Amino acid sequence: MHEIAQQHGLPLDRVVLGGDHLGPNTWRARPAEEAMVEAEALVAAYVEAGFTKIHMDCSFSCADDPTPLTDDIVAERAARLIEVAERTAGEKAAGIRYVIGTEVPVPGGAAHEIEGGLAPTTPSAARATVERHRQAFAEHGLQEVWSRVLALVVQPGVEFDHLQVVDYLRDQTQELRTVLDAEPDMVFEAHSTDYQTIEALTALVEDHWAVLKVGPGLTFALREALFALAAIEDELLPEADRSRLPEVVEQRMLAEPGRWEGYYGGDADEQRIARRYSYSDRMRYYWPDPEIDKAHRKLLDNLTARDIPLPLLSAHLPDQYTRVRRGELAVEPRALAIDRVRDVLRAYDRASHPQQGENL
Repeated sequence: MHEIAQQHGLPLDRVVLGGDHLGPNTWRARPAEEAMVEAEALVAAYVEAGFTKIHMDCSFSCADDPTPLTDDIVAERAARLIEVAERTAGEKAAGIRYVIGTEVPVPGGAAHEIEGGLAPTTPSAARATVERHRQAFAEHGLQEVWSRVLALVVQPGVEFDHLQVVDYLRDQTQELRTVLDAEPDMVFEAHSTDYQTIEALTALVEDHWAVLKVGPGLTFALREALFALAAIEDELLPEADRSRLPEVVEQRMLAEPGRWEGYYGGDADEQRIARRYSYSDRMRYYWPDPEIDKAHRKLLDNLTARDIPLPLLSAHLPDQYTRVRRGELAVEPRALAIDRVRDVLRAYDRASHPQQGENL
């Protein structure tokens, strides 16, 4: 990551490497103590690798645990892992920031259809999480580390599934937001903010969610860009010379269904639509596939070798067309695709800096 940043002229002090959901979850089929030993090694490896934003998640029950775990057990295990992180970091420990709390949406979006909206974390649950962790820190001699707890993960009532998005409604979080009144050095962290409107993202920032997580929303935009470029390619090249990227992706997803089959229900047509267009974007796991990568490279090579007519660009990537007309963007396929991904980041930038102009 640092090499990539340096190649593109991004100062390293603007790059923060974060570890999410670090804990015994991967080994939860084992007894708790065995799983925690593995988790300790995991946390140490992250810290040794230079990760400085560490989210501890010890919420999953292991083989010999009660279900669900009590807040006390979750907090005690998190403190145990933070103790490992501090010991591993040594003199560099002052640069590490911690994130606590585990009430988050399913990573990558809900695997089922969301019905009836989504309830935010209750204020009492959020306060209990803070207090139990504070006590556990003290029991492990980590009182001085508490000031470096950057954020509390809570559910603001946002989520997405394959075909719909649950938008943020700030009137439902008025009481939850008061939790931070007693924690002036802490902010909220929200997971699965993908596909929220600019207005919703702005409201989240104003309401103390200063850390907004996004993932599939970026790869969704990349897929849109590449498939738009493939549609442009179809207009410009004879069939025998085309990359056939969308068709190759579909073929490979059908041949290797492990990354989507357990997520997309319905009949064959519904699954086809989900594979190609779903918000959860299970397609993102297939881009490294050698055949897909080959088609992707052929697409970029084909369009690099030809001039893309501006009216054709306007038909398929209208926002990028506008930037080309303004002289802000080159008519080059890779640049066009990256700029489409930046459209997503621009929404977060505007939400975080509403008084400034566009920075991306």
